Amino acid sequence: MLIPILIVVLVLVVLLLVVIALRPSQFSVSRSGTVAAPSDAVFEQVNDLHNWEGWSPWAKLDPAAKGTYEGPSAGVGASFAWAGNRNIGEGRMTITESRPYDLVRFKLDFLKPFKGTNTAEFTFKPEGSQTRVTWTIRSQFVFRQSDRLGHQLQRHDWETIRERPRTIKPGDPDRWQTVEATVPG
Repeated sequence: MLIPILIVVLVLVVLLLVVIALRPSQFSVSRSGTVAAPSDAVFEQVNDLHNWEGWSPWAKLDPAAKGTYEGPSAGVGASFAWAGNRNIGEGRMTITESRPYDLVRFKLDFLKPFKGTNTAEFTFKPEGSQTRVTWTIRSQFVFRQSDRLGHQLQRHDWETIRERPRTIKPGDPDRWQTVEATVPG
């Protein structure tokens, strides 16, 4: 009786290892919406890390969090490190690429509650008097749950950004619409 049970367990473990080995090594999740402001104004809100406190959903999750800025205030090399409660953890983001009114790319290093490195980017496309903003996050993962978790976290954060009053000038953002989300199959 013990041998058939061990064979079934062994087959299940081998099957699990095959499934894991066949999974893609990365995931990418994107959210996109429009802001009723020109791309230069929206770009400046993202490119200058000191502006994030006014619109970032993470800044509101722990008002007592400790944050430090390093490097230039905006653009490539600008960095922000944070340490907070269990809702925001601890980590650092550094701007690695900045193209005026077009793109801001970050390296995100998470230290707590889990370690990991992601790449995130915001792109800005003028659409008449509005700007289409697309936020994409990419990362490596091992297990299937990792990409679903990343998708769920980003969806929650994106919805929070959409609902938060904006400080973008000129004009206040009108509405944000989620139009895209891609999670590997």
